[in-house]
Amino acid sequence: MNDPFARLPEVPGFTVTSTSVKDGEPLPLAQMSGLFGLPGGQDASPALGWSGAPEGTKSYAVTMYDPDAPTGSGFWHWAVADLPAAVTSLPEGAGDDTGSGLPEPAFQLPNDARAARFVGGAPPAGHGPHRYFITVHALDVETIGVPADGTPAFLGFTMAGHILARATIVATAETPAA
Repeated sequence: MNDPFARLPEVPGFTVTSTSVKDGEPLPLAQMSGLFGLPGGQDASPALGWSGAPEGTKSYAVTMYDPDAPTGSGFWHWAVADLPAAVTSLPEGAGDDTGSGLPEPAFQLPNDARAARFVGGAPPAGHGPHRYFITVHALDVETIGVPADGTPAFLGFTMAGHILARATIVATAETPAA
């Protein structure tokens, strides 16, 4: 799968930047997963800033998705819903166990590890390079109406008709064979 958004309606882009993660470059150790046993992995969500969202944006959602995971459905590492339209940045580590860096009424949905937090990249050893799509979605509703225990896939399904624009950074990671 080349682009996980290719099957969705085409929408304009805007700008997302990060002091933690660079587009097209490997994820730093801070954004790799200690939860999955990678030495030095910190499971720290990346610092993100965005600008240029279209007029009419009423909220944002942020996701991180690995389409290269060895599953039939990829792997969702992070999903945040209901970020207010006035918010245009998140600090590194905002996606910790408590969501301490998220503004009200934003909340984290359980990722594919079933943890309502950011879990870093963790490609299986020898599986080859993985891509991590870190995306900010500009939405036309203040609240997307997804329950806090919903899945990132359900968030994606629910917001598909509400996305005004999206901004994406694609980072990579690879764990060498042992």
